[in-house]
Amino acid sequence: MRLTTTLGTLALLVSAAAVQGAGQTAGRTLIELPHARFAIGDDPARAQPGFDDSQWAELSTLANYEKQGFPDYDGYSWYRIHVRIPASLKASVRWPQRLHMYLSSIDDVDQTYLNGVKIGETGQFPDDPQGYATRWNALRDYYVDVATGLVHWDADNVIAVRVYDGSGGGGFYRDMPTLGMAEIVDGLQLDTARSRIEYQPTSFSARLKWVNTFPVALTGKMDYDVYDAVAGKVQRHASAPFSVGANAESELAVEAPQRAGIELRFRFTETRTGAATETVYHAPYLLTPAESPRPQINGALVLGARAGSPVYYRIAATGKAPLAYAVGALPAGLSFDADAGVISGKAPAAGEYRLALEVRNALGKAQRTLTLRVGDQLALTPPMGWNSWNAYGLAVDADKVRAVADAMIATGLAAHGWTYINIDDGWESAARAADGTISSNSKFPDMPGLSSYLHERGLRFGIYSSPGPLTCGRFLGSIDHERQDADTYAKWGIDYLKYDLCSYETLMPKQPALADHQAPYRLMGAALAAQPRDIVFSLCQYGNAEVWKWGGEVRGNSWRTTGDIEDSWHSTKEIIDSQHLSAPYTKPGHWNDPDMLVVGEVGWGGALHPSRLTPDEQYSHISLWSLLAAPLLLGNELTRLDAFTRNLLVNDEVIAVDQDPRGLAARRAWNQDDWQIWVRELADGRHAVGIFNFGEQFRTLKIAGLVPELGAGAALRDLWRQRPLAPLTDNSNVGVPAHGVLLVAVGIAGAASDGK
Repeated sequence: MRLTTTLGTLALLVSAAAVQGAGQTAGRTLIELPHARFAIGDDPARAQPGFDDSQWAELSTLANYEKQGFPDYDGYSWYRIHVRIPASLKASVRWPQRLHMYLSSIDDVDQTYLNGVKIGETGQFPDDPQGYATRWNALRDYYVDVATGLVHWDADNVIAVRVYDGSGGGGFYRDMPTLGMAEIVDGLQLDTARSRIEYQPTSFSARLKWVNTFPVALTGKMDYDVYDAVAGKVQRHASAPFSVGANAESELAVEAPQRAGIELRFRFTETRTGAATETVYHAPYLLTPAESPRPQINGALVLGARAGSPVYYRIAATGKAPLAYAVGALPAGLSFDADAGVISGKAPAAGEYRLALEVRNALGKAQRTLTLRVGDQLALTPPMGWNSWNAYGLAVDADKVRAVADAMIATGLAAHGWTYINIDDGWESAARAADGTISSNSKFPDMPGLSSYLHERGLRFGIYSSPGPLTCGRFLGSIDHERQDADTYAKWGIDYLKYDLCSYETLMPKQPALADHQAPYRLMGAALAAQPRDIVFSLCQYGNAEVWKWGGEVRGNSWRTTGDIEDSWHSTKEIIDSQHLSAPYTKPGHWNDPDMLVVGEVGWGGALHPSRLTPDEQYSHISLWSLLAAPLLLGNELTRLDAFTRNLLVNDEVIAVDQDPRGLAARRAWNQDDWQIWVRELADGRHAVGIFNFGEQFRTLKIAGLVPELGAGAALRDLWRQRPLAPLTDNSNVGVPAHGVLLVAVGIAGAASDGK
């Protein structure tokens, strides 16, 4: 068990466990594994302890092999680690029955052997009957029962790791791999995904699910504190007997205040051995107020299309059902389904059309103007929707996509402007047709039918490819078939293409010029522009060659500014710290993309787990992406949307910042002492200001005058809580939780711009 765990908004502090290279902590000894012997290629004999690896390279286990003399290598490789395991290791724990092997993260897939016997596997290799499945960001925690006799005490042991890397970096990375003895309590985990939480206005009650993954029953005592990080003190302490069977589960009922800074600090002590494990649960709390029963129209104020292109637009509206929809001044070529609230048809001639939207229910009506700009610009506001990768990885299929589309509507997300349903990698057939046409595999038997299913509901359909011969998942790429693939996408009714560099990197010069970076995207951009329908073009090449400066030149509408995001604070914060460089280049139709959102349940094709970001980190995540005018693409399992995540995603005032028609990204205006202030100019004359506390504890900050927008007397509105705050004074302080944010609008809103 690790100090940083994979279990949702959880930080596990195992009493005797060491982490990230400690030699010994609280009596439990760890053996660090900082180096390994390495060779490319594949040979099953390499798993055996007697295999001769004396001529192999020696690499650090703290960085990908591509950074250590094997650049651009993709495919199979092996690591071998020789380690003497002293029998004295058993004396460092009270329950010397299991060896714990922590191998950090391995990019992309691994099979791990101890002395010739396989003890663990994460992901699926290309020859797996179910197909290749990358698990590049998973933590590798493997256990060996001492009773098996696999461990050679006081002698040499060989850990052999077979690796397959599909693209990008390969092999070990992240932090120090270690060996140590597991304690009897290390199998006890809090499963937040299956815990049940009920929210009241100022408190919550929960039935927390505890799972014992070890084959030994646990009996003992559970103590827990309700800790208030804002006040810096324990509010309440409780203690009760607690037991859970071998490979079984148990529940614990708790109640606590529902507000920022509440932590539940658990300590389970096992009776027989006295071993203890500690778990800190950052309690999720709701900020977005309940939706009004009165009708309200949400979403973007402006829509871009090319003349003659198909249009699918769902009016995003909330209010007590039933809702009645109407549209005035609908131009020729467009029609309106009043029951579904969906505008469809063909975009009219070039020009600007102001569509009068109206939604009614028994409590009143709401009206709003949607500006339809017909010209040569698409994506006039950042795309909002869902992408399959972070939930399903290569295991995506048509049934899952339909279920997500249904959930987008049933959960009410579509009523707040979430519209794109994008398939990532894994849809492609094994080979092209004789004429070169690409087709979908058996998981997607009817792409046009799936497209119609989405469009009938006013949703939009996205797909994925690569400019290289293979995608990152080792499926067919588009090289030498760019126009042909674009034609196919248009026939299928595709509205969005994510184009991932992947294997094309191996075709580029070792020191590529700017033209080399641009070439594959320029080619596909032209192919998409030649289609009789609008296809938003999303460049995924990880921010190489400052793509934000030239992405628009190759007809891109958005472009990744970073490598892949993980559901960790380290990854999220690292991305945040780099976005000030690209922010000035954002404008309508040209969006910087710091990658998909890692909220809710994610899994990348493996077992789903709640995001490892704490609630405050998730508020910061959504706030910063909105301030940056970034695409908001969910990556979570939408069919299992918990109350906290839904509340996070339906805040119309926060979404309005992201979708602001002026299209300017925030600037990082202040950056000191782990505080950052980001400021964004809005179309209505106000400024959106995010005050981020990247420190490790709740802190206060005197904000008046730190940036020009925060002058004394300024009118403030808390956007998450949707309520006004007291005007700023010279002594105004704000309190912000660790890794949290205060997101405010500053100033008085002027007349609505409607996209002007």
